[in-house]
Amino acid sequence: MAYFPAFLSLERKRILLVGGGTIAADKLEKLLDFTDRITIVAIEAGDRVRALAADAGLPIELRPYRSREACDYDIAVIATDTPDLHRQIFEETRDARTLVNSVDDTRYCDFIFPSYLRRGNLTVAFSTSGASPAFARELRRRVERTLPEGVEAFLEEMARLRRELPKGDERMRRFEEMVREFFARAESRKDGEVE
Repeated sequence: MAYFPAFLSLERKRILLVGGGTIAADKLEKLLDFTDRITIVAIEAGDRVRALAADAGLPIELRPYRSREACDYDIAVIATDTPDLHRQIFEETRDARTLVNSVDDTRYCDFIFPSYLRRGNLTVAFSTSGASPAFARELRRRVERTLPEGVEAFLEEMARLRRELPKGDERMRRFEEMVREFFARAESRKDGEVE
């Protein structure tokens, strides 16, 4: 089954991360790109999870997961080596509004983590719906190499203009022209490097 691509605001979402190993650290690193409203529950926490949590000021509760506690969160990410715990958390949240990601087991996922690249306001996500995360990562790397320099500054300027200019056809035409010019300049710089 393919997953619906959606970009969620995590601004007011409470996130529970269950697990403290290498995979949990990978997920924590990705989440920290977008929010710091994360609580970590783990029997043990590895050095990388501890360091990421300390840098972001996140709480780590060194204890076993408590039944139904995921129901108190908007999102739960389960990154453990215990398949029964993944199933338990997924099943107990079915009557709650908690979205669940069960690492490496799509049977217990409401959503999956795509491979993504982020440059300021630009976020591009790649997914194979769990079929091959390695393929999605390699595709991300290839696209990342083609991104023009200066995309962050260009998008900041576009965001400023969106706030200042009145909505309408004229604004839309201006933005489309600015985007075409940005990519044309990027292409001419690229062509100049080849010569």
